[in-house]
Amino acid sequence: MPFIDATLAEIDAALKEAQTAFLSVKNFSGKQKGRFLRSIADEIDALGQTLVAKAMEETALPEIRIVSERARTTGHLRMFANLIEEGSWLEARIDTAIPDRVPAPKPDLRKMLIPIGPVVVFGASNFPLAYSTAGGDTASALAAGCPVIIKAHPAHAETSELVAGAIQRAIKKCEMPKGTFQHLHGTAFDVGKALVQHPLTKAVGFTGSFAGGKALFDISNQRREPIPVFAEMSSINPVIVLPETLGLNVAETAKKLVPSITLNVGQFCTDPGLIIGVENEDFEKFIKALAEEIEKIPPGTMLHQGIADNYEKKVKQTLAQDAVHQEGQSDIEPTQAQGKALIASTTAQEFLKNPVLAEEVFGPFSLIVKCKDIAELYSVVNHLRDQLTTTVIADVSELLRHSGLMNIIREKAGRLIINGVPTGVEVCPPMQHGGPFPATTDSRFTSVGTDAIKRFVRPLAFQNFPDSLLPDELKQSNPLGIWRLTNSQWART
Repeated sequence: MPFIDATLAEIDAALKEAQTAFLSVKNFSGKQKGRFLRSIADEIDALGQTLVAKAMEETALPEIRIVSERARTTGHLRMFANLIEEGSWLEARIDTAIPDRVPAPKPDLRKMLIPIGPVVVFGASNFPLAYSTAGGDTASALAAGCPVIIKAHPAHAETSELVAGAIQRAIKKCEMPKGTFQHLHGTAFDVGKALVQHPLTKAVGFTGSFAGGKALFDISNQRREPIPVFAEMSSINPVIVLPETLGLNVAETAKKLVPSITLNVGQFCTDPGLIIGVENEDFEKFIKALAEEIEKIPPGTMLHQGIADNYEKKVKQTLAQDAVHQEGQSDIEPTQAQGKALIASTTAQEFLKNPVLAEEVFGPFSLIVKCKDIAELYSVVNHLRDQLTTTVIADVSELLRHSGLMNIIREKAGRLIINGVPTGVEVCPPMQHGGPFPATTDSRFTSVGTDAIKRFVRPLAFQNFPDSLLPDELKQSNPLGIWRLTNSQWART
């Protein structure tokens, strides 16, 4: 079904309606917003097989993946409902007045987090549910009390329409303002540009390419009032294989990594696109084992023809570079819109001087970097741009001997993994799904887990306010989750 791009007039109307809704929603209690989020989750579940079938049709993703992603989406909504009903996320603080303090009286000061206003969310191509219409960005913004304007991803526009309908039904059921959530289409870049430029837009959530995210970030900074763009953009998620531990687990390590490289035809933002190790007999055995496992992986249909074409282009570009050698590939030739699993290798020396080799190849591909020794491995790691994840394969004793390496990688990623794989982003409070630029535009925040709500709020202090004029969360009669200063010590009451 074809959808028409939103016009400038429609975008303006949507933002104005969102601002009108914001004036009410920002004052809603955690209980009111929690009921709304749970209702959205229930309405999505009620779509049943209709939603699953449509998402499969538009994305070529298997049923098990869509069902799992739907559960992740509704789970995220219910997780935020629990969070905002409990209340401590507001970080309410109270420091009462001391009128007779010498030499100057101390005022009554109270502070809490408040929502920032309408949020524009761009649906992601590779997650039709969990990072799209009712995904983590939308869920966390609504939980904060911010209306959302979603720009549907054109690759799964009908799936987005179904989910948007579920949210609209929840709005009616919970008697939320009409402008709390709005759904727009747009294949042209100008639609996204207009949404970011609109003066009523207060923040943007984006998951996609580096080029797309950086363009939106630059537009936001050219506004009269710059706004935050929380963009997840690019990551090759390096895996560092230390030699002693590898020598004991060559085959096991290869069998662990290949499914992570090829899962979902490599279309995850945490796909391990780079493997770094010290060249020796064990490392060569490891590369051979990787190649043997890769050969067993049949080509898979990618999300759409554009992604498949770009994958083929990037693989060819990488293989055409000096000192890059193909090590293994799927035995079966791909058909239209399919991606073939492939691994290649290069030397550390070549990797250090050729920036093309550090670019993301979005698909079932990984580049192996062969280092002459540990010193050269350190040089490669130092050279890496920042990432969503960094993985180290090593036992505790080897990690302790290379504490300097661990010190380096702490500065280069949002999530560090020991003896695991980066694919699989657990939805829970401690999860950090973000990282320093160019992985994201702001390393202080996450797009997964309860802390994602902090992207769409700001602190506000109230000085010498009468109790009757304070937000309920800061009143003397509502101590839930409040930090108070007593005897020079902060404690939660």
